[in-house]
Amino acid sequence: MQSKRRTLLAAACLAACFTTPAAFAAKPLVIGFSQVGAESEWRTANTVSIKDAAKKDGITLKFADAQQKQENQVKAIRSFIAQRVDLIAFSPVVESGWDTVLREAKAAKIPVVLTDRAVNVSDPSLYVTFIGSDFVEEGRRAGRWLLERTAKLPNPVINIVELQGTVGSAPALDRKKGFEEVIAGNAKLKVIRSQTGDFTRAKGKEVMEAFLKAEGKKINVLYAHNDDMAIGAIQAIEEAGLKPGKDILVISIDGVKGAFEAMLAGKLNVTVECSPLLGPQLMQLARDIVAGKPVPRRITTVEGVFPAEVAAKEFPNRKY
Repeated sequence: MQSKRRTLLAAACLAACFTTPAAFAAKPLVIGFSQVGAESEWRTANTVSIKDAAKKDGITLKFADAQQKQENQVKAIRSFIAQRVDLIAFSPVVESGWDTVLREAKAAKIPVVLTDRAVNVSDPSLYVTFIGSDFVEEGRRAGRWLLERTAKLPNPVINIVELQGTVGSAPALDRKKGFEEVIAGNAKLKVIRSQTGDFTRAKGKEVMEAFLKAEGKKINVLYAHNDDMAIGAIQAIEEAGLKPGKDILVISIDGVKGAFEAMLAGKLNVTVECSPLLGPQLMQLARDIVAGKPVPRRITTVEGVFPAEVAAKEFPNRKY
């Protein structure tokens, strides 16, 4: 009897020796992700991409919606630190004000990845990498399209109104910078009004209504930092008795389905792509970082420019 017990005990120990490492290896990676909010079609698609990719890869995702408030993101990041997640990723509401909480993450030895938007910190080692679009280049692309489109127009002055994104956010700052950089050398292109529409459709409509009341038919071009604001502004233009896409050229950024629908209707002239489908890349990046593999400091997504002329052909290919 005693011999049988010894045999069973030995078998149990042997099984434990072989199964414990496998069980440990199977432990899912845990990522804490703080999202800006749900202010646009783009942001919704970005959230779906991240959640779907995590589920597909067997990664445990702790997701927090900041509702476009930096203080909510700071609380979420501190919660992730307290929960001892393997990696923190977030899309910052604004560029500044992150040093303290990111130092806390570094002290806890939890790597941080920036997605979609960059931050301005005193110590670059507070985050591992930034994955997302080149917002300055997006602004440049919008500016280049306008230069080409207006080059042959007889107008001595082309009056532009600008709907900026959230104040202090990386895309708002950079898309403005890139656009201004390109049009600066052309004396007939003039920005006469520029105000934030906070990246939302409702605010875009409200601000465009104010622009129209102040400037009326003097406005030749609308440059919106995202498609949702442009779509809201298109409503305001129509309600003012003008034809968007004709009386006022409309340029926007993101490349969401709503923008393509507006182009097909002749109401939007061009959208500069900014892909929200970062989920698969983020999950692979997280695995590499946790495994100790070297990763690039900056990972830029590949994107294009879609004028209204190609909207019908491209629309069936849109995934967001």
